[in-house]
Amino acid sequence: MPNEGGLGIEPMCRLAGVSRAGFYRFLAQRHPQKQDMEARAAIQEIVLAHRRRYGYRRVAAELRRRGLIINRKKVQRLMQEDNLLAIQPSRFVTTTESRHELEVYLNLARRLKLTGINQLWVADITYIRLQHQFVYLALVLDVFSRKVVGWELSTRLGAALAVAALHKAIAARQPPPGLVHHSDRGVQYASDAYVGILKQGQMIPSMSRPANPYDNACCESFIKTLKREEIYAGCYRDIDDLRSHIEQFIDQYYNRLRLHSALGYKTPEECEAAAPLVTASLGPSMSFFRHGEIYPPDVHRKTGSEVDRSLPALIGTDESPAGYSLTGWSPPEPASASPTEAHSDGKPAK
Repeated sequence: MPNEGGLGIEPMCRLAGVSRAGFYRFLAQRHPQKQDMEARAAIQEIVLAHRRRYGYRRVAAELRRRGLIINRKKVQRLMQEDNLLAIQPSRFVTTTESRHELEVYLNLARRLKLTGINQLWVADITYIRLQHQFVYLALVLDVFSRKVVGWELSTRLGAALAVAALHKAIAARQPPPGLVHHSDRGVQYASDAYVGILKQGQMIPSMSRPANPYDNACCESFIKTLKREEIYAGCYRDIDDLRSHIEQFIDQYYNRLRLHSALGYKTPEECEAAAPLVTASLGPSMSFFRHGEIYPPDVHRKTGSEVDRSLPALIGTDESPAGYSLTGWSPPEPASASPTEAHSDGKPAK
């Protein structure tokens, strides 16, 4: 704030006969909602950028680095109201047992070769800023057609939000057993309630690697499109008004009319209509890297920096249906490793 005649805030308060604390309270009361929303927006950005690893002290320090002076206790209150407090390992000990033993599942999404719909779903949650509050959007998307098959909007960021979106997706699609459901490692998707629904529908959970958003790129792309083409271009009275606009954008425009370059400039519904019907009953194939794909064998003669293509292809990928589990299978034991077999010299192994 500029100083009149070179005087500071405290001398001017003495001349005016008011306390300095009263002066600052007067400034804060002029536009309290606007100031709080600016602070909330900056806090949301910091917390999400650091994947909820920052507590309120670090968030307050980052705000000061950005030139926004705010009390740490106020930062804590705003983060608590928006359910953005950092997840501390010690907290899991004091809560219910299921929260600190949440299972993390293998990443299967990046190994799948899709042949039709209802083979791989991806799920994600994002926040949307309204005039006086933040709301959260959970969605489920079919990767093959990029179609949004389920979504839900709420003022609370919890497992119930993600569960509601999943219920809508299941009711709309009725997926067959063996569908792979991919998400991040958030507590919403690792919760007992959410995983229980997946297992009840015979779906296979899959989760991204830590700090790697690329495995969930389809959802990230949709969220970017939604915010750029709808949210940032609109003004909404409340959550009900926002819900009606999102419903119109997803159901009437995105799924039916918007062309997707990843689909050959078709809409999601056109992509699903053009997919062969036989692929609906076939599961996706899954590729596993062999050792030779990373370390090529010596028999591959090289010409310069290229592998000699005249040689037979000795390296490939193993493919198996995604519904099969390979955890219980082990390769046959070599004869030389068995203590009951004789070595090549005819003597028994010791």
